[in-house]
Formats: sequence, structure tokens, C-alpha cells
Amino acid sequence: MPTDLSRSGMEGMKHFLLLLALCLPDYAHSKEKVLVIVGDSLTEGYGIKKENAYPHLLEAKLKAAGKNWKIINSGVSGSTSASGPGRVDWALKSKPDALMLALGGNDGLRGLKPESMEKNLRKAVASAKAAGVKVYLAGMQMPPNYGNEYAKNFAATFPKVAAAEKVDLVPFLLEGVAGEEKLNLADRIHPNEAGHKIMADLLFRFFKDRL
Repeated sequence: MPTDLSRSGMEGMKHFLLLLALCLPDYAHSKEKVLVIVGDSLTEGYGIKKENAYPHLLEAKLKAAGKNWKIINSGVSGSTSASGPGRVDWALKSKPDALMLALGGNDGLRGLKPESMEKNLRKAVASAKAAGVKVYLAGMQMPPNYGNEYAKNFAATFPKVAAAEKVDLVPFLLEGVAGEEKLNLADRIHPNEAGHKIMADLLFRFFKDRL
């Protein structure tokens, strides 16, 4: 009788181990990964509910496509690129899998030097890369009323940083939204809910084969 129980127990253990082995790949596949977006009011969702801002919409699109990613909205209104290095260091404490830097818009609106913005962005990107985190950069543009030369130098800063730091670039975060009255709030700077949907679509196309 003890021999039969021992054999039964061993068979049961083998069965358990087999089930465990079969389940482990699924568990690993289902483990949620984290993307932090460090940005300004465009990321925060100024003037609209946070659940209607593009980070939340992007997360829903990724999950619907079978990509188990959590998007952390780290947008702070009024932020310039100068805040980037410190905020990235803080975001890294949560050990994210990836990070997108979406700063610079307020530098442009304040007429700050693109050279200073470049330095700030590169420092922020380098910190995340040094921590082993996959980094993405979102570009921004200024309207021509800021001066053609300034607008040109400002826009060129983002691909310059991306090339120097070897990170993937979203060329223009507000592609298809900037300047469109029906897609922005009354201030004509911040996207409304419809504008954020377009931003989420843009970023989903960018991230779907990268995450």
C-alpha cells in the first residue's frame, strides 16, 4: 500500500510539473510591461479628462492589439526641457521597460535657445539609456510666426538628438492636429479630445511594431 501511494504521489508531481512548465511561457508573455511618457501639458491632457488624453488612449489601443503594456502619464503642464534630466531620473526609480521623452514645446513657446534644449534632451535620453531602458523621442515644431530661422532650428533639434543618441523619433507629436481649429481647445495650442485621438493613432502606428 505505501508503494502504491508513493507511485501515485510521484505521478501527481510529474503531472503538476508538466502543467507548470506549460503555464510558464504564458505567464511570461502576459506579464505587463511599462512605458513612461515624460512630457508637458500635451501629455498631461490639459483642459480635458486624463482618461481622454493620448497616453490612456494609446494604452487601450496597444492592449486591444494584444500588447500588454501599461502607459504611465508623466506629463506636467509648463515643463520645459530643463526639467527633463531630473524627471527622467525620477521616472527610472519605477524601473520602466521603456520611456518616451515628449518635451520641448514650452521651450519653443518661450523662445528659449534650441542649443540649450538639445543639451537638456541629450542628457535626459542618455540617463535612461544608461539605465538599460529603451528610449523614444517625440519631436515638436513651432509655427512660422516665431520666425522662420528659429522655427527651422527648433524643429531640427529633435532629429539631431535622435541621431546622436541613436533613438527612434516620432517626427512631430502634433502631426495632423497642430493648427486645426476643430482639433484644439480655444487657446489653439492644446488638443481637445478629438485631437488626442489623432495623437494616439499616430503613436500606435509608431509603437505597434516597436513594443
